[in-house]
Amino acid sequence: MLQFQTWKVVAIIAICVIGFLTALPNFLPLAWRNEIARSASFLPHRAITLGLDLQGGVYVLFEAQIEVAVKDKLQNLLDDVRKGLRKAKITYGGLSASKDAVRVQITEAGKLEEARTFLKGLAQPLAGGVIGTSEYDVEFDPTGNATLTMTNAGREQIRANAMAQSVEILRKRIDPEGTKEITIQPQGSRRIIVQVPGENDPQKIISRGQAAAKLTFHLVDENALPADLLAGRVPAGSMLLNETVGRGANAQEVPIAVKERVIISGDMLNNAQGAFDGQTSLPVITFKFNTVGARRFADITRANVGKRFAAVLDGKVITAPNINEPILGGSGQISGNFTIEEANETAVLLNSGALFVPLKAEEQRTVGAELGQDAVESGSYAALGGLILVVAFMALQYRLFGIFANIALMANLLMLLGLMTAFGATLTLPGIAAFVLTMGMAVDANVLIYERIREEQRNGKPIMSAVDAGFSRAMSTIIDANLTTLLAGLILLMMGTGPVRGFAVALSLGIMTSVFTAVYITRLQVIWWLKSSRRTELPI
Repeated sequence: MLQFQTWKVVAIIAICVIGFLTALPNFLPLAWRNEIARSASFLPHRAITLGLDLQGGVYVLFEAQIEVAVKDKLQNLLDDVRKGLRKAKITYGGLSASKDAVRVQITEAGKLEEARTFLKGLAQPLAGGVIGTSEYDVEFDPTGNATLTMTNAGREQIRANAMAQSVEILRKRIDPEGTKEITIQPQGSRRIIVQVPGENDPQKIISRGQAAAKLTFHLVDENALPADLLAGRVPAGSMLLNETVGRGANAQEVPIAVKERVIISGDMLNNAQGAFDGQTSLPVITFKFNTVGARRFADITRANVGKRFAAVLDGKVITAPNINEPILGGSGQISGNFTIEEANETAVLLNSGALFVPLKAEEQRTVGAELGQDAVESGSYAALGGLILVVAFMALQYRLFGIFANIALMANLLMLLGLMTAFGATLTLPGIAAFVLTMGMAVDANVLIYERIREEQRNGKPIMSAVDAGFSRAMSTIIDANLTTLLAGLILLMMGTGPVRGFAVALSLGIMTSVFTAVYITRLQVIWWLKSSRRTELPI
């Protein structure tokens, strides 16, 4: 029926207005958008994000070294077995860890059952997993040989946790302020794609991504003799590391022994930032612990006045100062042989936390801004040329009704741009191709409707009946055609990566906006025109 209830008219107009307002920031200067964000942040003020191929930048593909996480997990299990058996005073031997299992020989026959119960207790059920699944399979033979083998479900949980944590830490490291329009997404089971538009130094992204950023604090072993350190010998319970002494050309690495026991770990940090020392004017890293870290830091410094403690970052001592007095405020600073840029960079890494697994850069690409600008211009010319041809064809072929279709087409393009802006989608060169494709698809529905109206007129139906039949009877064909295209777009979205996903996003959203504008906005214009004039013949 050629009737629209009032609420439907209001809804159509409201949807169009919201779409236009959301797309508007894309046509405003940057200064205007910043002013809107400052004074009226509730209004749309963000423009669509341009992809790497449109504004240039850096592309890096990282691979997570999942095997390292599995090895660390098994090593922790080995330590738990050792500590648990010692605590239970169960005699054992042959304790070892391989790439997929931990093995131990219980040598005390009277405590085999107690050992079996303890070892099975280490195989905890997996959180959120299938009922009955656990991290380890425990095999225990009558002679006391026990094997704890990591299950496939346990490996998968480690992989999933490592990937999720790595993505989040990469985001914090590369965009600590949250202002860059970066793209970080998993690819496959162990790879992570990082795209940073506007960046021109891939090594900066790689260094941030690959740094372990594991910070720990240890007491220095004062009993270690310099001669022993030079010979590579350290007392039991200590480890041999290197410390940088001096600055600039006079800097040199010297061995230092620190206690293996970690007195404070980096996960107790609340905040770290690069700064300048007020007395020496040298770059330092200021830090503040959380409540637990502050309390432990105060207790450690109070009990070890006159001794040294070492700050160890990724296995290297960056500073080992003397504890002159208890540090009770939960904050301090790390001074070392670094510049202010290095201090700021280290602070960013510390704030993001340590990586669960190492990341290795497998591929890197740099796209120049000039190449991106050429792509934007080429895409713009192609889109403009396609728009002019479509508009001209519709106006010449269907006259006034062609103008109605062209108005709906303009509304469609603006609404598509507004949707992509609102959803935070990234516009890529394939996305521009999807925009051009959407133009043809948008008027395709109008062509079906108008040709049906012409056919009904040739069959002798009056104007109102012909128009009503044209819109109603063409709907099944319009839905079938667009639904199959939408399914193809969704498959591309789920299965594709990178540029293919960019194309799929724009295509899928374009299908929905084109059906809405071609059917509802065009029909609304036709109804208004028919009500405002008494015509005996349609200008179509």
